[in-house]
Amino acid sequence: MKHLHRTASLGIALALFTALTPALADSTTTAGGLVNKGLVGVGRIPAAQRDKFGETFGSGSGMAIDTSSWTHDAGTYKGSLWLLPDRGYNVAGTTDYRPRLNTIGIEFTPAAAGSAGQEQNEVKATLTDTMLLTDDKGANATGLDPLSDVRAATGDMPMLPAATNGKLALDNEAIVRLPNGSMFISDEYGPNIYRFSAQGRLLSATQPPAALVPMRKGAPNFSSDNPGPGAAEPDPKDPETGRQNNQGLEGMAMTPDGKFLIAVLQSATRQDGGDSGSTRQNTRALVYDASDLARLKLAHEYVVPLPVFKDAKGKTKVAAQSEIVALSDTAFLMLARDSGNGQGVKGDTSLLRQIFVVDVSAATDITGGPFDAADRPVAPKGVLDPSVTPARLTPFIDINDNAQLNRFGLHNGAPNDHNNLSEKWEAMSLASVLDPKLPDDYFLFVANDNDFLAQDGFQVGAPYKADDGTNVDTMFLVYQVTLPGLAKK
Repeated sequence: MKHLHRTASLGIALALFTALTPALADSTTTAGGLVNKGLVGVGRIPAAQRDKFGETFGSGSGMAIDTSSWTHDAGTYKGSLWLLPDRGYNVAGTTDYRPRLNTIGIEFTPAAAGSAGQEQNEVKATLTDTMLLTDDKGANATGLDPLSDVRAATGDMPMLPAATNGKLALDNEAIVRLPNGSMFISDEYGPNIYRFSAQGRLLSATQPPAALVPMRKGAPNFSSDNPGPGAAEPDPKDPETGRQNNQGLEGMAMTPDGKFLIAVLQSATRQDGGDSGSTRQNTRALVYDASDLARLKLAHEYVVPLPVFKDAKGKTKVAAQSEIVALSDTAFLMLARDSGNGQGVKGDTSLLRQIFVVDVSAATDITGGPFDAADRPVAPKGVLDPSVTPARLTPFIDINDNAQLNRFGLHNGAPNDHNNLSEKWEAMSLASVLDPKLPDDYFLFVANDNDFLAQDGFQVGAPYKADDGTNVDTMFLVYQVTLPGLAKK
């Protein structure tokens, strides 16, 4: 869970850390004092899994570990976590899938350093419960695209995306579970931050600055251009300003001290270069004061430059961010990835799936300024305004590292089979190693979004089959990492 510990400064000198720590394996990498000790476990939930409503299970858009349940005995860890699926199987368009949250029981036995775990069963994950998410009146929400409808603001509730059937439209992407069981969930459509009760009922909602709200023909329009059965596409297809289609608040995390909630847009807004795959680099991190859970207050806002890479044809591409884990109010881990490569899609070799350390301590705070308006881009055509200093990125964990993956019978690249990593890795969460000799060590759980790709799928009252005979499991990769100072406050 992203609020699991209070934090101290992460600026502990790497030299001091190294002097006090035994020599690590050759695979160890460091980033600004943080240490990656490598992959220590893999697990799967089969693509054929169904939830208690009889519908195909799909998860990994967001994850939060219940650290209050986390125990360690005789080399095995036990606990539970929450996995958040997005809007349901939607290869041919969105459906009236009911948004939900899954509870997963975990037994985790880490592999010994340098050993192989070919059976991929270090993580034994069992679906134990599923809870539906509803609107503030207790009515079911939906995964359907909010093509042109908007639920008008009422009382303290802002305007909200609505499907043509009148239901609140949600495309869930990240979750923060609070100690009282209530939760923050970010979504793609708004892009909004929603607060739900422990029973899954909407309590409040927070809209981002105007610069992020999707606008078509001068009016808010929350469509992502994924119409449901028989529905027409939005006009125009893309927003003119605001978040790009399917590029909402993909990452969100609470700071370890519980004071701030950080949310990051998946890629740049339309006016900041998000109309092109090569210029969408300058996305935004929103830092909210969370002292009043019902009324989040935007405290800081920073530009985060997404990683750039060359595709197989030598063209410049920008990776999208998929999830974050907060280390403090000025530093967080960020998972970024390419698209179109991995099991379940045509491409077989991912060119970038990587976790970075993002440091905003020296970045320009643009909150409340002119760049929060839709008519003042902070990065017109992808070129950052010279008055703005962006966040700093440092590479930390390369998920595509075949030296690590091969130890567990996995790979990145051909053959594009069951052991090739799937396309979308979108969830992260931390749990302590619970070792007094390693007080700064944690397990970083990373999970994929399997897009509900199964051969015997069933959702919204109908069976379905994914193309090309694909069955994509929900998977967990677990890394052991050292995060100096994280547990000291």
